[in-house]
Amino acid sequence: MATEVDYYEILQISKSSDGTTIKKAYRKLAMQFHPDRNQGDKEAEEQFKKVNEAYQVLSDSSKREIYDRYGKAGLDGQGFQGTGGMNMDDLGAIFESVFGGGFGGGFNSRGKSEHEKYPLDIETEVTLAFNEAVFGCEKEITFRYKKECEVCDGTGDRDKSSTTCETCGGKGQVYYRQGFMTFAQTCEACGGSGKQIHNPCETCHGEGYVEEEATTTVQIPAGIDHGNRMRVGGKGNIGKGGRRGDLYLMVMVEDDDHFIRDGDNIYIEVPLFFTQAALGGKIEIPTLRDKKELKIPQGVKDKEQFVLRGEGVENVHGRGRGDMIAQINIVYPKKLNDEQKELLTKLGESFGYESTPNESKFDGVLDKVKGWFS
Repeated sequence: MATEVDYYEILQISKSSDGTTIKKAYRKLAMQFHPDRNQGDKEAEEQFKKVNEAYQVLSDSSKREIYDRYGKAGLDGQGFQGTGGMNMDDLGAIFESVFGGGFGGGFNSRGKSEHEKYPLDIETEVTLAFNEAVFGCEKEITFRYKKECEVCDGTGDRDKSSTTCETCGGKGQVYYRQGFMTFAQTCEACGGSGKQIHNPCETCHGEGYVEEEATTTVQIPAGIDHGNRMRVGGKGNIGKGGRRGDLYLMVMVEDDDHFIRDGDNIYIEVPLFFTQAALGGKIEIPTLRDKKELKIPQGVKDKEQFVLRGEGVENVHGRGRGDMIAQINIVYPKKLNDEQKELLTKLGESFGYESTPNESKFDGVLDKVKGWFS
């Protein structure tokens, strides 16, 4: 029998851990089992994959909520394959997203052009309500962008002159090695500009650029999800010659009190009193757009799931709708009065031998156990 994967155990954290703790645990273990540090060690490579898979799930609020409720089976049922189909470049992308660029082992990231003081593309977060993400909306975004200082023509020097930085040789970065990895960091002497300023501009304080605030209205497409990234063309930083980058929106989606989203699929928990579970019948449950009748079979099991096809979220790329999965949660009375106890006792007795399955199940077991010690 396969052992149930415990992502919390893999990352060596508790189930109450917050995002910061999860990332910290991932950083520690990813460094420990990184293939560059354990060349030829297949066991370390497998552990590296497991650590990445655990981080993939627990760092994503929607996947984590489904995993906490339904286990890995709940994710597998929705097409999540973990790191099984991923190569080392894919794992490297996850690694880089946490550690940043400048690492060895082929994990590269796009930096700014050597002719620009700053990247032209910028990123900001946009927070959406659950329904805004599902159905789309129009959102006003306020952001800050950079542009060259007009007073010093972007030199950072009030006299519009500068010299090459002696520390980094004009590269704007210095490099150092630590173990198996090479790190790059911004040159502290020139702040990454590659130039040394002798008479800082009073307007931009020697930076060569100023920041301004702007507002734009963006049409959010239906079906966008937490963690998705949207591009808004021509709203980024302004560089030399008036070249302008793009604005990227990192989408954050708030949780809903009743619906849980996993990609294009929606989960909802259906509380059912134990008498309803025994009798079966029909009940109405809410969906994203209306309500639907759900047929409950007699003797339905706790955690049993029912799929309502096409009642999920519109795919953001226009590939149809996902499904809605209704999961039964059988509810038992917390307290019983004397009359209720008597009625339940009589009901149990009315079923005869069916009401005592433990007796038939364990018939003869006690005698067998005694025989082990005779």
